[in-house]
Amino acid sequence: MATVTFEHAERLYPGAERPAVDDFNLEIGDGEFLVLVGPSGCGKSTTLRMLAGLEEVTSGSIFIGDRDVTDMPPKDRDIAMVFQNYALYPHMSVADNMGFALKIAGTPKDEIRKRVEEAAKILDLSQYLERKPKALSGGQRQRVAMGRAIVRSPQVFLMDEPLSNLDAKLRVQTRTQIASLQRRLGVTTVYVTHDQVEAMTMGDRVAVLKDGVLQQVDTPRNMYDKPNNVFVAGFIGSPAMNLLSFPVDENGVKFGTTTLPIDRDQLSRASGKEVTVGVRPEDLTISSDGHGLPVQVDVVEELGADAYIYGTTDAGHQVDVDDPDLRGEDRTTGDNIIARTDGRRPPQRGETVHLVPAGGHVHFFDLKTGARL
Repeated sequence: MATVTFEHAERLYPGAERPAVDDFNLEIGDGEFLVLVGPSGCGKSTTLRMLAGLEEVTSGSIFIGDRDVTDMPPKDRDIAMVFQNYALYPHMSVADNMGFALKIAGTPKDEIRKRVEEAAKILDLSQYLERKPKALSGGQRQRVAMGRAIVRSPQVFLMDEPLSNLDAKLRVQTRTQIASLQRRLGVTTVYVTHDQVEAMTMGDRVAVLKDGVLQQVDTPRNMYDKPNNVFVAGFIGSPAMNLLSFPVDENGVKFGTTTLPIDRDQLSRASGKEVTVGVRPEDLTISSDGHGLPVQVDVVEELGADAYIYGTTDAGHQVDVDDPDLRGEDRTTGDNIIARTDGRRPPQRGETVHLVPAGGHVHFFDLKTGARL
């Protein structure tokens, strides 16, 4: 096993105006499961390919353990990669696919068979060892690709969106298996995904990228509770955090007809007379006395015990998180707001309700820079 360290790593493609990965610094602990997440084009796959040796590092360094692997060819890095499209040989059996890298390396046949059978047992593939890939389901093929990585006993696993070709139900099942398997094997793992739900449920830590720049690295819980900036706040969490700007006076932040207290130290870091207020849907409650943020209910999504209300308000100004790829949600048209409420007594469409945030669950960000106050 080994640590992985990026030191000021950069990847600038020829002819590009700005780097695909810019001044990337990160240390991944021995045996840690780290997830790189972000919208399409943010540089997460490029970062993984730099670690694998498939992309040139324009400047900076990458270490696996104590070895500087920046200019080392992929075959010498002691890593194993699992790809999105499985990359299995169609004419080979499952056993031959899993043991192929060992065969090329000159490993004795008995040792290959032993390792393949051990990996197949872990992955519940023992009964499929003589089948060809075309006779397997998508989930089984992905497990074969995992087995091919496991038999090599590498220092680092690299996984590039390995679940994106699976259907929704199988994706949930397989991600649980991968996370459980990684903890059992204890191999340092770097996992790339654009799905923030995958990131939050699988990783020991999550690293969020945007435009090639690392925005925040933290545990899933800390990232959810204390996002560094507006982008992370809007990207992590489903449904997304509500982000609206409100004016500030001497008493605090005006949130509709109520005032939210804000620490003076926080306020002193604000660059203007307005701040961005972030509140997650589950932290908004319907006021019984008519105080709070007036919201006209447009859609009620009933989910049984809970319901989500989607509405609009004129009391604040929607903050654009500057990311059109943000889970397909339109964050810029109208002052939209989402709140979770009791599914047995939801408000009716067209009704106006007043929402107030739960104490201690309000996030304040600078309106211009987007940084957390």
